[in-house]
Amino acid sequence: MKSITLGQTGITTPQNAFGALPIQRVSQEYAVKLLRRAYEGGMTFFDTARAYSDSEVKVGEAFDGMREKVFIASKTQAKTPEQFWKDLDTTLANLRTDYLDIYQFHCADRCFAPGDGTGMYEAMQEAKAQGKVRHIGITAHLIAVAEEIVKSGLYETLQFPFSYLASEREIELARSCEKAGMGFIAMKGLAGGLLTNSRACMAFMSQYEALPIWGIQREEELEQWLSFFRSEPEMTEELRAFIEKDKETLQGDFCRGCGYCMPCTAGIQIAQCARMSQLIRRAPSENFKGEFWQGEMAKIENCVDCGLCKSKCPYGLDTPNLLRKNYLDYKDIIEGRVKV
Repeated sequence: MKSITLGQTGITTPQNAFGALPIQRVSQEYAVKLLRRAYEGGMTFFDTARAYSDSEVKVGEAFDGMREKVFIASKTQAKTPEQFWKDLDTTLANLRTDYLDIYQFHCADRCFAPGDGTGMYEAMQEAKAQGKVRHIGITAHLIAVAEEIVKSGLYETLQFPFSYLASEREIELARSCEKAGMGFIAMKGLAGGLLTNSRACMAFMSQYEALPIWGIQREEELEQWLSFFRSEPEMTEELRAFIEKDKETLQGDFCRGCGYCMPCTAGIQIAQCARMSQLIRRAPSENFKGEFWQGEMAKIENCVDCGLCKSKCPYGLDTPNLLRKNYLDYKDIIEGRVKV
């Protein structure tokens, strides 16, 4: 398995890391089992966040007593220095540690900088000076914000959505990080679960100095990624052709299922309903055709166009119209006008 060094941080780790967002959905016992198995299988980098409910607590239990053997990154969505310090103290307590390898501003809509009046970057610098944070990072979903972050030279790592659906502009962003000596952490490597060929996803990542953090919730998912320590995928003509065909299928705007738009004032499960067209075509579809999902999709008719989901979408999607488009397609499938 190829190892990479995250920019100038000195953090060297296999190019196959654990994204801990999904473990908030499983029991503590099961999550700890997954995390320890990931480490035993070769993973050494684990990414979590204050916003992922009890994910930090589970990571903390899993690696209690073996902190120096793993790299742990977490994040804060704080907008004030006061909340920053509160989040950091909570995160360190949850993780049972006195330092973070990387602390990141989470889902940033701007590039925090010294003297910008927010005090946020200064708080991060002080946390590093105190030894509570070893390296300063930031995560973004909007390409223009990410490009500004790289140009600023203020951050040691950037976390950004990156998969084989990436545009040329997004690929250039990854390359610009490498040129700038900045670590590039790739989130959404499965495009929110729409990509199902793990070998193709891993082969794509191996072409770049990117550290993919795979969102893992089940043992069978974890074992797929761990198998690549024994047999690392290479980009073959066959995989390249598969990727190109997949890209044609998923061209245009689509929901990544991140859930930042939630909750919905009309009770719509946006993260699933806004990408139903892709899900029902790319996964076993009988479940999505059943009574439960028919009821959930019907809630789209109750959308009041409040605009909250649209305003909170980190990808700038027109979510209400995307929901309606998916609902029309879904009805065509259910009523037999379209076959999948």
